Amino acid sequence: MTTPEFQVAEDAARLGGAIVARYFREGVTMRSKDVGNLVSDADVEAERAIIAEIRRAFPGHAVLAEEEHSGDAAGAEHLWVIDPLDGTNNFAHKIPHIAVSIAYYHKGEPSCGIVYNPLDDTWYTAIRGQGARHNGKLVRVGEEDRLEDIVVGTGFGYDRGALMEATLASIADLSRHGIHGVRRFGAAALDLCWVGTGIFGAFYEYTLQPWDFAAGRLFVEEAGGRVTTCQNKSLPMAPSSILATNGLVHEAMHDVLRIHWPD
Repeated sequence: MTTPEFQVAEDAARLGGAIVARYFREGVTMRSKDVGNLVSDADVEAERAIIAEIRRAFPGHAVLAEEEHSGDAAGAEHLWVIDPLDGTNNFAHKIPHIAVSIAYYHKGEPSCGIVYNPLDDTWYTAIRGQGARHNGKLVRVGEEDRLEDIVVGTGFGYDRGALMEATLASIADLSRHGIHGVRRFGAAALDLCWVGTGIFGAFYEYTLQPWDFAAGRLFVEEAGGRVTTCQNKSLPMAPSSILATNGLVHEAMHDVLRIHWPD
């Protein structure tokens, strides 16, 4: 059973995705916010279209989004959390691993979420209490219960100092624990969904923005997984570390990651 918020999120994702896909095909000038952190007219135009669609349906709802609405709205009763283009660096280099991410939170809890790659028309959707779906088909996290049996996803963010060093140290440590491998694809929203579909046994990042994880978090949880910070605490609606797993390897992953948490 769908919900009014989910239907609006789906429509908004389709609109935003069409804009992103057009710019991907035709090209766009990238601008730099800071080292490694890019933005373009695709991000801004898609975000505006998504927000306009949401506000037509829910004019009183608050918005937290990456480009033009990143202020303090996290405590709103009705909150939309939007990343119009997750994987901007991929987008800039014509790597087709990108996503539009939209989540609706009610009283601080995720109610529905969509992660959509418009380049291959791939949908990851979740509604609280109704499971997680990949292109309409219900999915579940993997059943591996040992680090030795999983592939782990990660991300580096834009910090080229202590957080980068901590991530590299944790990768080395995980490798010594016998994991099958580490992958870094550059779009956290999709990476989280890959935990939900069982591709990854775990995904972690030492710093991530809420618009990067808001929808993917619900997808993992509805697929039967577990999501916390890397310190094994509840995930806030704020910049945070994140650890998403199939649940069975969560404690083992935490035991490795906490050692390398940068002070």
